Amino acid sequence: MTNNVLIAELERHIEKYFEESIPADYVYHDLYHTQSVVQSALDIARGYNLSEQELEVLQIAAWFHDVGYTEGQEGHEKRGCEKAREFLCKYQYPEASVKLVEGCILATKIPQSPRHLIEEILCDADLSHLGMDQYWDRCGRVRQEMLLIHGVVMSEQEWVDFEMGFMTRHRYHTEAGRKLYEKQKEKHVRQLYKRKLRLNPGISEESMEFPVPIKAKKKKKKKDKEDDIPKGLELKQLNLGRGVETMYRTTYRTHVNLSSIADNKANIMLSINAIIISIIVANLVPRLETNTKLIIPTLVLLAVCLVALVFAILATQPKVTEGVFTREDIENKRSNLLFFGNFYNMNLKDFEWGMTEMIKDSDFLYSSMTRDIYYLGVVLAKKYWYLRICYSVFMYGLIFAVCLFALAFLI
Repeated sequence: MTNNVLIAELERHIEKYFEESIPADYVYHDLYHTQSVVQSALDIARGYNLSEQELEVLQIAAWFHDVGYTEGQEGHEKRGCEKAREFLCKYQYPEASVKLVEGCILATKIPQSPRHLIEEILCDADLSHLGMDQYWDRCGRVRQEMLLIHGVVMSEQEWVDFEMGFMTRHRYHTEAGRKLYEKQKEKHVRQLYKRKLRLNPGISEESMEFPVPIKAKKKKKKKDKEDDIPKGLELKQLNLGRGVETMYRTTYRTHVNLSSIADNKANIMLSINAIIISIIVANLVPRLETNTKLIIPTLVLLAVCLVALVFAILATQPKVTEGVFTREDIENKRSNLLFFGNFYNMNLKDFEWGMTEMIKDSDFLYSSMTRDIYYLGVVLAKKYWYLRICYSVFMYGLIFAVCLFALAFLI
């Protein structure tokens, strides 16, 4: 089998494998990441005089380096080697070349440990996004994946510290990799550094250790400099730490508990009134012809139960929404993707894109959470208003009906 035919078969195999086997929660370690690593590996390899066999090994390793995520992050490199060996053995691939592929995959484990040029190229390609324009999208996906897979919620400050720590510790292994990505990577580090200064206005630049030289400050222009990441609204200038996250978490929990209490109260009224109505219809109504004095009290009690039943139903009745936000709404930050009623009719790609945009922008994220809490409060207020009417009608109506029954028996 020729080189091109094997790579084409491999590409189809990996695309199908990601679609069927890799969980959708891996929003960073997805098929797009693997395809980008393959392309970056070829871009870096152009700087070296590699043989056809070496290029083939490099591409195979790049395609297989993240297929081990079927069972989670831990040990995925080893599982990737097993999947690569299983595939290559079907095509009677030379054992020496299979071991080279396995070595390249294992070298990508963080901290990276390449032993020769092909492994160095793959390691640089695996983290090439650090020095590319897509960096902000990909690092936002890392943050989202940590939340979805590991339940790690990071504040803006913690995320910036995490990214700065990783970026400043990382070094490209090949000269070609440094030429392609180092300059843009330093730009991203400077942007992270500036964001950290904005999050910590009390910290001076001199007190912060910074490995990449920062150019002298210039007077601010009306438009943002090219070197600055897009700024949001007022929330981005605040230091949103654990206290704010605890406040949001507690508020959400309180709203959910209050909503559950309201539903339980409504269910109680539904059950009680349904039972009373069934008793009235089954026992009292057939006897009204012979006991005419019970007609008025019975009708009053029946009306009270029906009105209470209606308001109990209104308290639990779900509101149907359109379930769609456009990309324009998301770009203009007019959307709230945290409530299922706002996105259930959207396609998955648009929803994923919208969630990524929200996670990348702390102002958008926190303002969405604020809007979500507000509308939860509006819904709760309506629930409890209906419940108040329901309980009031039931209490006073029941007292009035019992008094009418007493008068009917006494007169």
